[in-house]
Amino acid sequence: MLLLAEVAGHGSLTAAAQALAFTPSAVSQQIAKLESEVGQPLLERHARGVQLTQAGEALVRHARHMGRQLGAARAELDEIAGLRSGELRIGSFPTAGSSLLPLVVHRLGQAHPGIGLTVRSALLDGLIAMLESREVQLALLWDYDWRRVDHPALTLTHLLDDPTALIVSEEHPLADRASVDIAELAGESWITRADAHPVADVLARSCHAAGFRPSIAFHAHDYQEAQAMVSIGLGIALAPRLALTNLRSGIRVITLEPEAPTRRILLARLTERRPTPAEIAAHGLFRAASTQLAA
Repeated sequence: MLLLAEVAGHGSLTAAAQALAFTPSAVSQQIAKLESEVGQPLLERHARGVQLTQAGEALVRHARHMGRQLGAARAELDEIAGLRSGELRIGSFPTAGSSLLPLVVHRLGQAHPGIGLTVRSALLDGLIAMLESREVQLALLWDYDWRRVDHPALTLTHLLDDPTALIVSEEHPLADRASVDIAELAGESWITRADAHPVADVLARSCHAAGFRPSIAFHAHDYQEAQAMVSIGLGIALAPRLALTNLRSGIRVITLEPEAPTRRILLARLTERRPTPAEIAAHGLFRAASTQLAA
């Protein structure tokens, strides 16, 4: 159909062939094939060239419309390939959303302002489900030694290690310590996370390894609530370092010894999906931002 439009525009098979670097016979064969498919003549040949039949005029109108659409499609694909347009859908979880993700979003917006960005926040199982359903293209995940993310459909990039730290109020006797062995904390009251949160598991495992069971004073529903309870002296708490990026006043952060439980921060995508240019760009920005946070 596009070839027919070229013939109509040039007024003859020969002129169209020259413009397209085809032979006249190749053009004639393609037009004959098209006439066979539509079941009626499309061109009337005369001494000065060719003239469209009524059917030919109808097809040329559609062909020119298709040509404009194809041109627009090529232009849009060029925009996407050049990161001047397109979209990116990222899944994240709260502590990454308040620390690592803002660095990446800011740099992505500066470097490629034409990319439309959507961010969804969820817990681990929800993030994996959104990857599987293609609701997101990339997702930030986390795991610990005792519960590794081992999903056969995912390609994982290890971005950084996020160690667990101790937080106490500035009035606590340990507030001026740079580090503390968790075995020293057997007599303390603890603030932990509610609803079987992973950091509650970290606390239970750490205390068990040190030979005691923690006395829980409060179950918090987020890290800001936990920090608030710690700041007034209700208890002490464990938290991953990324959760302490926005630290409340009246809080001191202390390194745990001999070695704190550490979670891995991962960037995941579906292995079967070929990454888009926007995903590739975001991947590099996540690596760079993670290096900055880990420094």
